[in-house]
Amino acid sequence: MQNQWENIIGHQWAAQLMASAIEHNRLGHAYLITGPRQVGRSTLARTFAQAINCESPSPELRPCGQCRSCSLIEANRHPDVRIVEPEASSRGKLTLKIESIRELLHDLNLASYEAKYKVIILKEFEAATAGAANAFLKTLEEPPANVILILTAKDADTLLPTIASRCRTIGLRPLPPELIERSLISRWHVDEDDAHLLSKLADGRLGWAVQAAKDQSMLAAREQQLEQLYSALDGNRITRFSIADKMARKSETIPEILKSWLSWWRDAVLLGQQAAGDQGIELAISNIDQRRRLDQMSRKAAPKQLYACFEQTNQALWQLEHNANTRLVLENLFLTYPL
Repeated sequence: MQNQWENIIGHQWAAQLMASAIEHNRLGHAYLITGPRQVGRSTLARTFAQAINCESPSPELRPCGQCRSCSLIEANRHPDVRIVEPEASSRGKLTLKIESIRELLHDLNLASYEAKYKVIILKEFEAATAGAANAFLKTLEEPPANVILILTAKDADTLLPTIASRCRTIGLRPLPPELIERSLISRWHVDEDDAHLLSKLADGRLGWAVQAAKDQSMLAAREQQLEQLYSALDGNRITRFSIADKMARKSETIPEILKSWLSWWRDAVLLGQQAAGDQGIELAISNIDQRRRLDQMSRKAAPKQLYACFEQTNQALWQLEHNANTRLVLENLFLTYPL
């Protein structure tokens, strides 16, 4: 039997740091785990919660993953380990509201049922409203006894400085494609060709790659998203505006579509630079299954134009996050794309 820390892939240094804090009784009252979504933040937080409350009599086996406490935490059913997540709006924007924080604060004032420590995992804390963040700040300033708070966020800079400064920050970085590919093959028994493609598309996020390997609809959705891009690129302005109109009717789906397009344009920019004489970037291409269309675009447009398409797609994402008119954003975006 091995402890669950050994299941942390690519972030062993963080696992060792947290395990050492438990071993030497130097636990902090609040932690902030940063990094891209699906890079392993929640897995690390949950394993930490298991290690803190593991019932194994052997310290070297904690967290054992087998005891009642570890099993309940893994299944998200432990009464003293709670996960708080933001809600998604109709436009897909995540928001952590003050009502959720108030409910949490009430729960923190109650005694634990059975665990040594209450552990609260607050995911995507950058989605907290100003009111929610300020309400939570009071708890950080005067933390209850035997309570450990774990926040996850993309970056510490996305939080109030007064919140980030009161947490021990652990920054997780994207994993190398080679490590993701090996892990998919050895641990999840993914076909080698599929593992290679997923490792490229994952953008360093092992969690995304594992989910995509289990759920074929994710890659199918990506194919549809890229087909929409190709339809726009192959059409005239009238066709493009018609596509923009159809897409705008399902505005909640657009952010994920644009993220797929952004990845594609990034690869086109890289290939454009390679065509211009910048060699050695072949390994950086993510959409390796779309190479024919990427090569066509890198030959058709100048590197500056390809970069403008990438930048405008990124700008469109930002505009939609700030409640801009969806159809106008898409129409302006399509005006940038080469005819």
